[in-house]
Amino acid sequence: MSEHAQTPIATLDQPADVPVPLTPDRVFSVLGVRITDVTRRRAVELLEELIRRCRDSAVAGDRTGCVYYVNAHTLNLAVADPQFRDVLNAADYVFADGTGVRWAARLQGIRVRENLCGTDLTPEFFHATAGRGYRYFLLGADRETIRRTADYSARTFAGWTQAGLHHGYLADPAESAEVVRQINQARPDLLLVGMGNPIQERWIHRHRHMLNVPACMAVGGLFDYWTENVSRAPKWLRRLGHEWIWRLGQQPCDKAKRYLLGNPLFLAHVLRRWWKDRT
Repeated sequence: MSEHAQTPIATLDQPADVPVPLTPDRVFSVLGVRITDVTRRRAVELLEELIRRCRDSAVAGDRTGCVYYVNAHTLNLAVADPQFRDVLNAADYVFADGTGVRWAARLQGIRVRENLCGTDLTPEFFHATAGRGYRYFLLGADRETIRRTADYSARTFAGWTQAGLHHGYLADPAESAEVVRQINQARPDLLLVGMGNPIQERWIHRHRHMLNVPACMAVGGLFDYWTENVSRAPKWLRRLGHEWIWRLGQQPCDKAKRYLLGNPLFLAHVLRRWWKDRT
């Protein structure tokens, strides 16, 4: 975990009748992954604080902050692969995205304060911190998509400087090392990595010690949304945390296994842990 102080953690390992301390930056655990539960406004503050704090550590590899988002699918992967769970827990902040995480939290007596989806929080963060001299680098997607993403972000987030871009199809360690060199040369304050999980989180974790970047954020399919390869669900559906229904309708072949099989599997994992903790 990060160097900054963490608040008490509520876990599925605690009995249900143990009160959960309410603090400004509450942390709770689902299936072994620690999740920071804050409002969207507070999340924006934390992201900027992370950039400022880590930017003071100017030596490459000395301090690079990491931010991830977890939903039911991500947590299923963490259950199946404890090493990936450790990767998630090595982040500075892991935010809750989706109904599944909310349901798991409710079993602990916790109401998640807001659904923090990277697709929504990233542009909000860019707009809230515009004009402060920050720079960003885009890494992920295919060559055409990342080029169109760069065009979109340059138009939309004029208050930030685009430091560079690179596609996310990195064939071997040597190519990754060259990309790291390009990123460090560009000197961004924020690296957005959109490769899908667990690839993006693993890539950040593996190269964190080599990067001279204050903060890295894994953003999943954000670049596809920005280039309209995939459309967003209506706001009311996103507020309910059910965007997965919209994605399933758009990409039934690609998403059927993740949602139609993955969501019941996640629920089974959570209920099994909950029952074990109560007996």
